[in-house]
Amino acid sequence: MNSVSPFNRKASLWAVGLMLFALFFGAGNLIFPAYLGQQAGESWFSAMTGFLLTGAGLPLLGVIAIGYSGSRDVQALASRVAPWYGVAFAVALYLSIGPLFAMPRTATVSFEIAVAPFLTESQKTVGLAAFSVAFFGVAYWLSMSPGKLVDRIGKILTPVLLLTIAVLVGYAALNPMGVPAAAQGDFGLRPFIKGILEGYGTMDALASLVFSIIVIDAVRAMGVDNRSDLLRTTAVSGIVAASCLALVYLFIGYMGATSVSGLGLQENGAEVLSKTANFYFGVPGNILLGVIVLLACLSTAVGLITSCSEYFNRLCPGIPYKMFVVVNTVVSMALANKGLSSILIFSIPMLMLLYPLTIVIILLVFLHKLFSGSRIVYFCTMMATLAVGLLDAYKAAFGFSEEVAADINGALPLYNVGLGWLLPATVGFILGCILNAALKKKHKA
Repeated sequence: MNSVSPFNRKASLWAVGLMLFALFFGAGNLIFPAYLGQQAGESWFSAMTGFLLTGAGLPLLGVIAIGYSGSRDVQALASRVAPWYGVAFAVALYLSIGPLFAMPRTATVSFEIAVAPFLTESQKTVGLAAFSVAFFGVAYWLSMSPGKLVDRIGKILTPVLLLTIAVLVGYAALNPMGVPAAAQGDFGLRPFIKGILEGYGTMDALASLVFSIIVIDAVRAMGVDNRSDLLRTTAVSGIVAASCLALVYLFIGYMGATSVSGLGLQENGAEVLSKTANFYFGVPGNILLGVIVLLACLSTAVGLITSCSEYFNRLCPGIPYKMFVVVNTVVSMALANKGLSSILIFSIPMLMLLYPLTIVIILLVFLHKLFSGSRIVYFCTMMATLAVGLLDAYKAAFGFSEEVAADINGALPLYNVGLGWLLPATVGFILGCILNAALKKKHKA
């Protein structure tokens, strides 16, 4: 630590923070705020405030939570509930944000925005196959040396990504198409709550428990070993990344809110971005957007391949890290060719299960000292949350009849807006604290 000058240390912290931003920032982080801006219209700032809480605030808490807990990885953290739960949660999390969903999506989304507009329908199947090979070939090369991620992503890819984003959204902010239109649907009724729920779509809270390990390793490589210093520097890197996310979200949200008069309401954020780029810059604008999406998706893919491979290497140390890189890359490449719609249908139930569990485990980390880290508190809280998560997963996979849906909505406050886990988690936490106090009293007696 002493051998590193203060200037170089600060520069390294910025590089780690920018690397973390690039790992978080995928195509979904462009699409969701653009769509939110259009739908929220005049209420875009209120909706964006809610979006920032879950789209930037939760990922920051996730990064800090791992550093604060002192856990070596997400499995060790989740094992505070029970050893079997730690393995099950970690494996499900890594597979969901890894080769089964998020990694294939990075290639599919970047292809659809950056390449597909320039191809005919008959060329797209072969085009996707060729693109996915090239895309994951580059991602594979970048992932083979995880120790060089800061140099390759934090110091090279991220500045280029931020520059290309700044050109598009900065020009649009300075030259708005019009004034924000009227808010649509729930954005007009409860924009703040709707913004919170839209922020879930980024999935960055899930990824934060994974990417934080990369950050901690990078910080340790800078010579920081003391736990308090490690937490402080990790938090600083997280703040840099979250601040960049928040700034980009605000500009994109405003761009979407002021685009309705020029573009009309669009079906999704990808169309908002694509037509906005074309509106301002023509075909070169579509090329610029393609570069933004490609860089964002490639950075995320590299982070996910590296994180997943390192975890499964620790879980199965007899299999080399590089073998897991190959497996993750090949599986992702194969699933990418199934198309984005198929990936979404397959993976949404798992995400509906994991998101509440991830939020609650993060919150429990910061409350850990309050209940002395009692396993029974972790267990009761997480099992109550798990019950609702399984209900959400079943609903996403198979749906409910109107009668069953009405009964559940009546029994679980906020279930109809996607927050049905709040009350059970709170009750589980209180029950766990009561049982913990009773057991301590019995033990003393």
